[in-house]
Amino acid sequence: MEEGLVQIYSGEGHGKSAAAIGRALQVACNGENVVIIRFLKGMRNDGFLKRLEPEIKIFRFEKHDEGYEELNEQEKAEEKTNILNALNFARKVIATQECDFLLLDEILALPDYGITTAEAIGDILKMKDESMHILLTGRRLPDSLRKYADSITTLTTEIV
Repeated sequence: MEEGLVQIYSGEGHGKSAAAIGRALQVACNGENVVIIRFLKGMRNDGFLKRLEPEIKIFRFEKHDEGYEELNEQEKAEEKTNILNALNFARKVIATQECDFLLLDEILALPDYGITTAEAIGDILKMKDESMHILLTGRRLPDSLRKYADSITTLTTEIV
């Protein structure tokens, strides 16, 4: 893999995670180490992804089957702790250069839910060395994170 970049897939359209996972597959096929950390999606969507292991390491820290939006307030509070643990794990992966390609799926939504701030995500990105490639996904890209991006892809859905 060439020089590491920070890529962002954002927008209201569908397919951000699928495109990001496709990119992760390309990288893994080239023999690179890939780590995916998924946020907010619930456990029920992990079936197929588990088949990609051990070539692609997939991590999820939430415990509920439902996505974050579907949880009651008590469950959200529990999951917030788990999600913060996932953020700490992402820091560790970057600090130890544990992989060549890191996908942080739906991380951009965390500020919208009050789980963390865009600045905290920026602090994680500052830790990246020049060889690691990081891809972030989420519907809304906070303006303060734009400065960390080498490329931004915005997906939209057009009904025809």
